[in-house]
Amino acid sequence: MQEKCRGVVLNAIKYNDRTTIVRVFTDRLGLVAFAVATGSGRGTRQRLSQLMPLSLVAMEVSQRPGRELATMRDLRTLYALSGVYGNPVKNAIALFVSEVLAHCIQQQERDEALFAYVDACVRLLDGMDSGVANFHICFMYHLGAHLGIQPDLDTYRDGYWFDMLGGVFVPPYSPGAHMLEADDARVIRLLSRMTFANMHRFRFTHDQRNRVLDTILSYYQLHNSTLGTLRSPDVLRQLFV
Repeated sequence: MQEKCRGVVLNAIKYNDRTTIVRVFTDRLGLVAFAVATGSGRGTRQRLSQLMPLSLVAMEVSQRPGRELATMRDLRTLYALSGVYGNPVKNAIALFVSEVLAHCIQQQERDEALFAYVDACVRLLDGMDSGVANFHICFMYHLGAHLGIQPDLDTYRDGYWFDMLGGVFVPPYSPGAHMLEADDARVIRLLSRMTFANMHRFRFTHDQRNRVLDTILSYYQLHNSTLGTLRSPDVLRQLFV
């Protein structure tokens, strides 16, 4: 089966000295993996440069039943991410976003709404001139809706705690391992009002932003066993002082 589709590159993992496995989330086929030759040739270097994390590409995909790896043809860059790769702060955010997506998107399932969300976020990040400090927070919160783990805001009441395991707000009671008390629960409610259009208005100190990030990551890890331990947040925690 051959299919023309658009995709966002999640990651590229070196398989051996001659091959790199590239995972791409596509609009029509869901998650697809390709074996890409590595080497010093100009054509090989150019192709690998088109397959950097979060690269937006168009291609023709050929899949055979029973085979895990597909074949990629007619690879084209749809949108040059000069803003992302030319800015160290945006690049750090992009690496975080791609690492999160690579862990969360594990199944070969078509999800056009999720693809549209990721595609729009990548383009937005690339084009932003300022105000990126809360981008990763906003991205993570709204990604939860596409993954089916968004907090149940209908259960919120002032003074309630947040049960991270259940994803609901509850009356206060004895602290537990996965409970956020009222002040932190209020922040979760506040994040529901954050959009990419107004995120620059949300003022956090360096420590507050890191606490929010760590809370969101803990919530994701409770609801998505594939997330595991990420490397990229360590870089983000040093930014936006």
